[in-house]
Amino acid sequence: MGFLRNVVAAGLMLAATLVCAAADEAELRQLVAKFADANNFQATEAVVRELGATGSPAVEGLLTALSQGSLYVRKADDAIFVGDEVGPDIKLRDPLNGEAVGTVAKAGLTKIKVNNTLRRVIRDALGGLTLGSNDPAVRLAAADTMFKNPDPATIAALDAAIAGEAVDSVKARLEQARASAVLLSDLGEADKMAAIDILSSRADQDSLSQLSRFQASAEGPLRASAAAAVATIDQSLALWQVGQNVWYGISLGSVLLLAAIGLAITFGVMGVINMAHGEMVMLGAYTTFVVQQVIRDTAPGLFDWSLAIALPMAFLVSGAVGLAIERGVIRFLYGRPLETLLATWGVSLILQQAVRTIFGPTNQEVGTPTWMSGSFQLGQLAITWNRLCIVVFCLAVFALLLHVMKRTPWGLQMRAVTQNRRMAASMGIRTPRVDALTFALGSGIAGIAGVALSQIDNVSPNFGQGYIIDSFMVVVFGGVGNLWGTFVGAMSLGILNKFLEPYTGAVLGKIMVLVLIILFIQKRPRGLFALKGRAVEA
Repeated sequence: MGFLRNVVAAGLMLAATLVCAAADEAELRQLVAKFADANNFQATEAVVRELGATGSPAVEGLLTALSQGSLYVRKADDAIFVGDEVGPDIKLRDPLNGEAVGTVAKAGLTKIKVNNTLRRVIRDALGGLTLGSNDPAVRLAAADTMFKNPDPATIAALDAAIAGEAVDSVKARLEQARASAVLLSDLGEADKMAAIDILSSRADQDSLSQLSRFQASAEGPLRASAAAAVATIDQSLALWQVGQNVWYGISLGSVLLLAAIGLAITFGVMGVINMAHGEMVMLGAYTTFVVQQVIRDTAPGLFDWSLAIALPMAFLVSGAVGLAIERGVIRFLYGRPLETLLATWGVSLILQQAVRTIFGPTNQEVGTPTWMSGSFQLGQLAITWNRLCIVVFCLAVFALLLHVMKRTPWGLQMRAVTQNRRMAASMGIRTPRVDALTFALGSGIAGIAGVALSQIDNVSPNFGQGYIIDSFMVVVFGGVGNLWGTFVGAMSLGILNKFLEPYTGAVLGKIMVLVLIILFIQKRPRGLFALKGRAVEA
């Protein structure tokens, strides 16, 4: 008997649920039918608001279709349908469940028109509908949309969503959306004071804009409270702006370090003013382009690995070209810095023209893997993934180079040649071999720098020219041949540039940095970290 009673109870509950669902669908269809009588935008807007107030997910597709201009009235019976154009006809779908219901000629339908104001109303209504989604990310997006487009009419829906929200982060965003709507409503002073406190705690540019607008129209204690909140947010954003400038400076510094670190080695060990260093960077960028083209043609699924594949290839290509330059040109010009400057300048022109002949003079597209695309927020800091990856990559290259210089026999020989070439040669170190391998290493590092820099700059035959002057500034400022000096110099110049740019502009800021370096070198000709050794000090 107990089992039978439970079965009957379950059947009754199911029947009641079906009856309620049928009743809800009937009410929704009655609301949808009102579109046929809406003869202006205001009437259509009223129907949209009624549908949004139901909170039913069934109307989401209908409202989306209306926003896209795909909602129609059938002239024969004023029935409402979602339509998809198929040649001269329109394929009809049920507005609530999306089921196909036939095809009608375009002449038999009237499109329900929308304007920008109506689209905003539809967007807000859709935001309210998604508050009940099972996906927290969807609810979070809905809360953000409603925060940026506050409407007092959504307060009731937000109250219901806040009461049922179990995820703290989503609940906080819902409360902020409600606070933004409260400021535009006719609720009392206590509610608006609470809303001001909530928006003040958010402390971003959007909350600042909303509180500033409210402050302009408020009076008495509300105006004073809004003004205090605006001042607090201004101070917070100023601090975040300093942090943003520091990040931009670190990002620029990592770019300068990648471009200059190879030059620091060759300049320090060999004393060669290599004006073709920028072209080594360019060769690395073009190697990346070629690798991506081959992957696109033969194995598109490997595209996200294209940069990892391009790194060793760029190192080998640029290193081989650097080795050929050293063996073919530079080794005959040691001890004659002006001749090496002119010779390497000529080599840079030859390399530029060769690349221009092979690839053309126009910019080449180097794609960005999906894992390096987009950005994220850290507090009020906007950080792009490609810049973050370049900073991490730069630090990894720097750490690896430090290990080579400090912990390997070859690094010991390089440092010995840097400090006292004649003494190193008398101790049995083959200085010509060290010179050749050092120049190849510096060129190879420039090549892998080109792989990274291809993600933030246009790849063209003049690609390397934008980095050569900055690279020399970094090397001279930090101390010739000193890796730590190059690191500190690159980061210092990068951060200084980014703090000057808002006040002076990019061009004047770079000029000021150059003037400051010239003045600095007058006092410390060997840079921040001068190398030590008898030959160096002599």
